[in-house]
Order: sequence, then structure tokens, then C-alpha cells
Amino acid sequence: DVQLQASGEAWCRLGGSLTLSCVFSGFNFGDYVIGWLRQAPGKEREGVSCISSSDGSTYYADSVKGRFTISSDNAKNTVYLQMNSLKPEDTAVYYCAAAYYSGSYHYSVAEYDWWGQGTQVTVSS
Repeated sequence: DVQLQASGEAWCRLGGSLTLSCVFSGFNFGDYVIGWLRQAPGKEREGVSCISSSDGSTYYADSVKGRFTISSDNAKNTVYLQMNSLKPEDTAVYYCAAAYYSGSYHYSVAEYDWWGQGTQVTVSS
């Protein structure tokens, strides 16, 4: 069975840092990209970042570029999202998900096939 399990700290103040982890199983990471997506209250779900193990490429939404870093530890089947300089507008439920690798630079929300449960991140001002 495919599983993605997201976890990480839940709260921090403006300007703080948090790290989210996504442990995955049941599929070959080489055939997929793993992404982090988020959904704030009243807003649509949006892609934040994704990483491919096939070519090592990464993608960042403009809103997080320079502040967030995605990485993977293939031996541990884990993808991380290091979030620095957090802002209140980063408050959202964060999801990790897997999309079939097509060579694209960016994947839409609809292209993600498997999802983990969300984890709430709250940034207080």
C-alpha cells in the first residue's frame, strides 16, 4: 500500500523556522516526484515545493522561494521541507503528496496521485 506520513512542528512565531518530514512507502521514488502543498482557510490548495529523485530537480512557488528548502533522504524514504523566515501567511495545513514523474518542472494539484494526511502549521505574529 502507498503511504505518505507528514509530521513536524506545528507552531512558531513570525520569522521562525520549522521542519516538516514526509515518510513514504509503497512506491518507487524514482518514478515519482514528492511535493509539499498547503491549504489556508478559505483558499485553494496550492503547490509549495516538489523534488524529483530522477534528476534531482526542485521547484519552489514564488511565495516561498529563498525561504523554504526541500530535500530528500532516499535511504530513509523521507522528504523534508525546511521552512525559514516564516510569515503569518504561511499558516496552512501542509500536505505531502506524490505525482508520477513526467519530466515537468512543476506539477499541478490535480497531478498528485497519492496524498498524506495534512499537518497544521501556524505562524503567529
